Amino acid sequence: MQVFFYIFPGIFVVVGVFGLVRTLRRSSEVSRAWRHGRTAEARCLRAYTTTSGGGGDTSVTTTLHHVYEFTTAEGRTVRIDERNGRSTVVEGDFVTVYYLPEQPEKATAQPPARGRLAVGTGCAVAFFVVFIAFALAFMAGAHFVFSEADGFGGDGFGP
Repeated sequence: MQVFFYIFPGIFVVVGVFGLVRTLRRSSEVSRAWRHGRTAEARCLRAYTTTSGGGGDTSVTTTLHHVYEFTTAEGRTVRIDERNGRSTVVEGDFVTVYYLPEQPEKATAQPPARGRLAVGTGCAVAFFVVFIAFALAFMAGAHFVFSEADGFGGDGFGP
């Protein structure tokens, strides 16, 4: 039974670390594309939304996606699917994309907004750090309770 108090928080820690790494990696990719990348004109091929949640009494979250196609300076045609794009962009519109020549498939159509990126990344990092810390604190608390219970005679359920 005690193992569940270590396994589930451990899974939360792994998920939190994965989310933290993913957030920092994408933020770094976008920032580098804005600072050191190239630009190209891209055409919006498709705009669509996805929804999540809505089960029971939970709220529904809608995410706007855009599919862009552009040609790199080397002549390679690249198609990207970007989440959380501008709602004013519709199919057929042309936008500027920012990409690194070695990773054009990680391009972004978001206009440079370093402050906004920093704030968004900072909030996400803070969330994941608190999430991970809570899971670790829960594990430490469970360990403390179980070790104290062992001092009272076995499994902690009686003498």
